[in-house]
Amino acid sequence: MRAAIGYGALVWGGAACVLGIVALGAGLRRSDDRLLLLGRRFVFAVLVAAVVAVAVMEWALLSHDFSLEYVAKNGSLATPVFYTAASLWASLEGSILLWMLILAGYLGLTAYRFRDRATDPLVAWATITGLAVALFFFILLLGPANPFRLVAGVVPTDGPGPNPLLQNHPLMAVHPPMLYLGYVGFTVPFMFAIAALVTGRLGEGWLIETRRAAVLAWGFLTVGIVLGGWWSYEVLGWGGYWAWDPVENASLLPWLTGTAYIHSVMVQERRGMLRVWNLSLLIATFCLTILGTFLTRSGVVNSVHSFSESAIGPMLLLFLGVVAVVGIGLIAWRGDLLRSHGKIDSVVSRESAFLANNLLFAAFAFVVLLGTVFPLLVEALQDRRLSVGEPYFDRMTLPIGMALLFLMAAAPALPWRATSGEVLQRRFRVPAWIGVLTMLVAVLLGTRGVAQVLVFGLAAFALTGIAQQFGMAVRSRSSVHGEKIPVALGRTVTGNPRKYGGLVVHVGVVLVAVAISVGAHWSTSREVRLGENESATVAGYTVTYLGSDTTVTEQKTTSAAQVRVERGGDDLGVYEPAISTFPNSTQGIGTPSVRTGITRDVYLTLISSPNESGRVTLGVAVNPMVVWLWIGGGVMFLGTLIAVGPSARSSLRRARRTGPSPDVSEPTEGDSTDPGPAEVPA
Repeated sequence: MRAAIGYGALVWGGAACVLGIVALGAGLRRSDDRLLLLGRRFVFAVLVAAVVAVAVMEWALLSHDFSLEYVAKNGSLATPVFYTAASLWASLEGSILLWMLILAGYLGLTAYRFRDRATDPLVAWATITGLAVALFFFILLLGPANPFRLVAGVVPTDGPGPNPLLQNHPLMAVHPPMLYLGYVGFTVPFMFAIAALVTGRLGEGWLIETRRAAVLAWGFLTVGIVLGGWWSYEVLGWGGYWAWDPVENASLLPWLTGTAYIHSVMVQERRGMLRVWNLSLLIATFCLTILGTFLTRSGVVNSVHSFSESAIGPMLLLFLGVVAVVGIGLIAWRGDLLRSHGKIDSVVSRESAFLANNLLFAAFAFVVLLGTVFPLLVEALQDRRLSVGEPYFDRMTLPIGMALLFLMAAAPALPWRATSGEVLQRRFRVPAWIGVLTMLVAVLLGTRGVAQVLVFGLAAFALTGIAQQFGMAVRSRSSVHGEKIPVALGRTVTGNPRKYGGLVVHVGVVLVAVAISVGAHWSTSREVRLGENESATVAGYTVTYLGSDTTVTEQKTTSAAQVRVERGGDDLGVYEPAISTFPNSTQGIGTPSVRTGITRDVYLTLISSPNESGRVTLGVAVNPMVVWLWIGGGVMFLGTLIAVGPSARSSLRRARRTGPSPDVSEPTEGDSTDPGPAEVPA
């Protein structure tokens, strides 16, 4: 029964996509508002179908219906309820089903948000595009990725459970949905970009419809990437959080192009420039989410994050090719309309900095894409394996990252158009001196690497510039309104949430950059082999092996070591690194024991259980400032929430009521101290 209900929901969802596309297409052709309104209603039918399909699958997982092949492969009576529910996205078919649910949710929210403009051709074409994307994923679910396929033959009484790595930490339940919210969220701006190209409404009006969705998708993707690093750090036991794994890179690529778009779109809103850049970045970002789906779910890469080989790989590549050809073709077709009426007046200006920002992000994405895809191409064409490791990525991305860190600090302080030397001196004198002094202090304290010294200097430069920007705005409001500073700060942020939310995001980026630099060059790790009550010292920490014990549950058998850690005579407690063996897996899964501090983590892993003589092998690592990675990610998401705050929502409500003109730039949200010139017509 569950299989029939679930499969029926998928059939209805696919049919609703087709009917919606047909109704909207006919409505546009005939200028029939009734058909356009009817087409919009099919979006909600798609959402209902996706919700029903996911609910049926969760019902089957939680009730252990092993007649379904997906449950038989990923379910287990011994798996705790928490991980049983999360196993919806533990394998290929369930992950595509979750993708479909999130996509349907975004489509439903978009249709509801534009309910008063359902007959607008721009909205109608955007809806057609979204339904076409949804139809493709319904085809996957009805074909090679069908989650409701029945078991052939005898129905088993139990199953193996999810991959052991995916039921060893609660982040498994949070990281994939956040990543998907980011991945799928970029479909909304992509829809409107295609709609703008089709309708020829290529002014700045369509940007109003996409920017908030793009910022939210970027925020979710940021959190998903950070949580993925945290999961890797807490579960895999190698002591790190990023290894340039192909699937990790697949999530980074759309983040890079999405970040470039969020910055570049400001120039189009303000000056009517970089239109081709913005459309290209949106299409590239969507294409890279499809590429990431292919890398994760086709089985072409060997990764702990990827699923086994499947038949959906060629279909994903075909879809990717169609999207790329259509997007590039539409941009070429509308080339005349995309010509900018503005120009860059000075190399030292904010729009010039944003153009440089685009070039650097594009270069960064190309370097990562090349290092990720080139080995796959070599293997496909020459049938030989080629490995591109961390040295390539570190060497190629480091100078680009440094340049981006500098631009992140400098661009917000640069005025639009041209500026004078006096303004530049006033805005950059203090941050520059603070940056130089910070580098001198770093050298005096023993920092020797050029890259590390530069990171510290640029971080200080950026933070000082951000504080200066906030201070200028608060003083301006205080002098005008006579308010106390906390009130002025609050009203400053809510008065221009996009700008100040962006500055908060930049603070998070600085924290992450410093944490990565410090961790990469001051971490210490060592393997020690100890008998009971024997000790070893690593980076000033004394570890003493006290003994071990074994715990057996229905889910797993866990062998844990008790290790006392001391530093400078202070007892830091007993750590318990462990190795777990799951019933249907012969490989032991390590569980690190991590104590996180503000300045450093002490990270212990059990490499081998006690041998015949009672000795164990422990991995001991001291990793400085790792917690600031997670804090930085949280600050970045906080900045995202500020950027889409009340003022942005109010402007969107006004836009829906009045219907933004497709041919006029939106009012600027630039510096409060730099009102800038009149807007350039699109």
